[in-house]
Amino acid sequence: MGIAALITWLLTAVGGFVLLGTWIAKGGARQPTTTHLPPPVVFGHFVLAVVGLVVWIVYLVVDSESLAWIAFALLVPVAVLGFTMLARWLPVYRDRTTTTQTAPAERHFPVGVVAGHGVFAVVTVVLVLLTALGVGGN
Repeated sequence: MGIAALITWLLTAVGGFVLLGTWIAKGGARQPTTTHLPPPVVFGHFVLAVVGLVVWIVYLVVDSESLAWIAFALLVPVAVLGFTMLARWLPVYRDRTTTTQTAPAERHFPVGVVAGHGVFAVVTVVLVLLTALGVGGN
């Protein structure tokens, strides 16, 4: 189950990189007054997710139960920040009256990538928790 969590975590990361790249390319980091996603939330989500992934990889190598719990603990604020960004993105997605030139950077997010990122993230959190609990072995 630990390897399955790694795979879903990596798939989540790919979607996250696409979203982060889109947000940066469309000016989210350069024009923080036009985005509904505060840069500290975006980058905090990214950094904590990467640190958690590194801890998870180390856990898989050394098989230390405490590392599994640390990775899970890191995923909790990652999930909270992710849901915060989703809640702030939904009104932007629904508001189709703004022109593309005046729209915030997150308006350019591909909906399928947002959905896939979210689904894989939820699956990852569940798999990491189950692995930390010792369900299914490693």
